[in-house]
Amino acid sequence: MAVAEAQLYSKVSNKPRGRGTSALLEPLLAKGFPAHLAQKALVATGQKTVEDAVKWLHSHCNDPSLDDPIPQEYALYLCPRGRLHSRLQDFWRESKRQCGKNRAHEVFPHVTLCDFFTCEDQKVEFLYDVLKKVGDSFCQIFPPSIFLTLHASPSYLGFFIDDSQANILKDFAVAFSTEASALADCHVKPSLKQFHLTLAHRFYPHHQKTLEQLAKCINPGEPCQWVAALYSRDMRFVHYQRLRALFQYKPQNIDELMINPGDLIYVDPRQQSEAGEGWVVGTSHRTGCRGFLPENYTERAHESDTWVKHREYVFDTASRSFTKTEKEPNVKPNGEAHNLSMSRSVTNVVTLQNAALRRGVLVMSHGERVDQVFGKSWLQQCLTADGKYYRADLNFPSSLPRQKDSMKQFECDPPLSCCGIFQSRLIGEALLEQEVTVSSVYSSPSLRCVQTAQHVLQGLKLNQKVRIRVEPGLFEWTKWEASRAIPKFMTVAELVEASYDIDTSYRGNFPLSSLVPSESYEDYVSRSSAVIKHIISACPCKGVILIVGHGSSLAPLSRALTGLPSRDSGDFAQMVQKIPALGMCFCEEQKEENKWQMVNPPVKTLTHGANAAFNWRNTIMED
Repeated sequence: MAVAEAQLYSKVSNKPRGRGTSALLEPLLAKGFPAHLAQKALVATGQKTVEDAVKWLHSHCNDPSLDDPIPQEYALYLCPRGRLHSRLQDFWRESKRQCGKNRAHEVFPHVTLCDFFTCEDQKVEFLYDVLKKVGDSFCQIFPPSIFLTLHASPSYLGFFIDDSQANILKDFAVAFSTEASALADCHVKPSLKQFHLTLAHRFYPHHQKTLEQLAKCINPGEPCQWVAALYSRDMRFVHYQRLRALFQYKPQNIDELMINPGDLIYVDPRQQSEAGEGWVVGTSHRTGCRGFLPENYTERAHESDTWVKHREYVFDTASRSFTKTEKEPNVKPNGEAHNLSMSRSVTNVVTLQNAALRRGVLVMSHGERVDQVFGKSWLQQCLTADGKYYRADLNFPSSLPRQKDSMKQFECDPPLSCCGIFQSRLIGEALLEQEVTVSSVYSSPSLRCVQTAQHVLQGLKLNQKVRIRVEPGLFEWTKWEASRAIPKFMTVAELVEASYDIDTSYRGNFPLSSLVPSESYEDYVSRSSAVIKHIISACPCKGVILIVGHGSSLAPLSRALTGLPSRDSGDFAQMVQKIPALGMCFCEEQKEENKWQMVNPPVKTLTHGANAAFNWRNTIMED
């Protein structure tokens, strides 16, 4: 056990205990559950129903920390509902799409009244009583509307609350903290700083102007109902990352973790040295169990996704234009709203986006290559005694394009597997569904990249309409070439003869002869920077420029375009290993600011599991 965690256990264990009562506790005791576990289950589920608590106890039957006397941490937030909440969610989603995730996306929109404090499980009901009591006493003087003023700095964007109204909120927070500290025997500190509602925090400075423009689309005077809500979190995992499981994973070994779709996992970035490549070690929020799980079965979740909402007090002021008959969207703990109607604010955001967007650059790694599945000797598995190609497995390509020289050239310039072809076409279809307008396509001279571009265009239904410009400068870092020599790529004439839609008039910025074996990292970054500048200057028209390269292409091209410094060479290889087939980066041009910024790609990532070779005779027939 870590020293800090041991100190935490000792501190909690030595704290004097009081007595609390719960109408839900007796049925759990009657079912035979120990009192301390029953109270822990009730707190962990927000003291909603006996059924929820029983389900939690059954899920945590193998939780090694089940008997640990660690209480939850609680916080009191003032949260908006109604139209203002919807506008804030519009901003939340659009800012994440255009500028990427920042610290504010971890938690739903709120004003902090009392920051996190601990409370023993058996005394939590006292907090509920205090919230009701203090809420009733402030209901008549609570402001009918709260005036919000936009404030911006290089690392913060949010609304400040008018001082006269903030004083009422501070009095409410002080009253709650005083009553709760006395009744529940816990130390509650009210927030006495400038009251604010955060929109964005800890973002890149070059995103400030875009975020401000999006924030100006929010009308802070929109009808709103304010709610004081009590939330809790597990204090052991405050500094952990959260992952959400996308697929079910059944453990193959005793040290692996069982996960179901939707499960939330706590992951400590500092404790991943024992995990192998592509794996993480984490603790399940649903079961409390710890183990290894495949990282590509998950996606990043938000901090507040694992919080529990206990009770709320609704300030229902008579002059509020928001009424209970108005339908409010279904809101998740992380602040995402479902089934939002297109509002005037969203229309403004889209208008702003279209006004700012001039061009887009989608940098994409190629699909699954055949040697990635069958190894470097894949070609030997597919040649007959007289040197003819045949399909030894359904994931091998049905045929190989004709080359003037020996087929052995494909060993250094391998094609896509059949799954790689399917992946590429699927991405093209997804881009078509999202109405992405691809105006130009550039590809590395590697056959797998040309094939990826070809099948993406087929999925987009743009084959024969947009032709592929083969750019040798897009080839990967030559230091990684196993043969220590530049592969002999198919010529433009050979690609055209093989029915690839090649732009035969295009002359690359970097001739093949300029590629140097085992180039330095600095030379590769410089080459990538020069290539992206050439491509941008050659494509002045609106639309998306599709660049198909390698895993090593994404960071140098996108970072050079957005003005970010290159990554350190020491962690570059480790970063590239995390980029899957068809990994994507997307950059949008902000014309009036004369810059590019990286945003979320227009389509989702493609994730799938491995499918090993199967020999029915050895598996089924052998005893």
